[in-house]
Amino acid sequence: MGKTTVREETRVGAGTTIEAWATFSAGAALQPYEYESGPLGDDQVEIAVSHCGICHSDLSMIDNEWRMSKYPLVAGHEVVGVISAVGANVRTHRVGQRVGLGAQSGSCQACHECLSGDQNLCPNIELTMGHRHGGFADRVRCAWQFAVPVPDEIDSADAGPLFCGGVTVFNPIMQFDVRPTHRVGVIGIGGLGHLALQFLNKWGCRVVAFTSTEAKRHEAMGLGAHEVVNSRDSAAIKKLAGSLNFIISTVNVPLDWPVILDALAPKGMLCLVGVVLKPVGVPVFAMIKGQKSLSASDIGSPGTIATMLDFCVRHGIRPVIEQFPMSRINEALDRLRSGQARYRIVLENDFA
Repeated sequence: MGKTTVREETRVGAGTTIEAWATFSAGAALQPYEYESGPLGDDQVEIAVSHCGICHSDLSMIDNEWRMSKYPLVAGHEVVGVISAVGANVRTHRVGQRVGLGAQSGSCQACHECLSGDQNLCPNIELTMGHRHGGFADRVRCAWQFAVPVPDEIDSADAGPLFCGGVTVFNPIMQFDVRPTHRVGVIGIGGLGHLALQFLNKWGCRVVAFTSTEAKRHEAMGLGAHEVVNSRDSAAIKKLAGSLNFIISTVNVPLDWPVILDALAPKGMLCLVGVVLKPVGVPVFAMIKGQKSLSASDIGSPGTIATMLDFCVRHGIRPVIEQFPMSRINEALDRLRSGQARYRIVLENDFA
């Protein structure tokens, strides 16, 4: 495969030449790509990437499934590496420090949400892929606040998936007051769901796993589920009626939502973190009668990420991963598309 070299200035002046893997059209295979980063911003850090996880969101952006992709596109937003440069105003980070970067690389730092510690809800959010080139590269940049230090106890290969898949399921546990006494459900045992099972088990909850793949039943139990139900079997789900305080859905496909809502106890919540592109139809009367709620959540703030990493260290929580060198990125993406990955694929930088 020939190398595509494109010189691209993001700011006036010389900068770092970054080697990456990019998509040049929707659904196309990734190709080697070079671009000029421009000068490092005063409030930015540059990260020399050692590992980068692959998320289903990367596939959605590569395929332009969300109709927001711009090409050439360098995806990748579960980055781990060491800081290779810091901007003039950066005082809290140092060159050589190991950090991770998730789906968000910046925010305005001035709005109510940012000042309240909810930077992930900033109306002027800067995404790691989309607003800039992402982590399928040898280097990536971000505002220093979003380069979160990685605890020594967590290996670099394990850390990447926590920065997107991990915080995506950890954030709603904190935001929606899930309690250790709660009985909870996790729909979808994949890259996000297998981490949700571990978090909720160690949180102290009674955990029910919903999966359409019978082969994952034993694996789900090993990851922390106390019970496993077929997510496509409405009759089986009906047996749970009125019993679950919280259900988190990590899937991106429509389900029998009324039956799932019926599984909620009074004041229970169904939280969607998987991007279902079709409208979710819910019976409002049944929700009113049980004072139930439907909500959603997306990633988390840098503070929440740091808390999640501490929780992982305390309880020995790690993603189940498969590793590929970054040069085999197309093979890795195909494995994720096939649904065979168990459970998160992590790329290791092997640029010369």
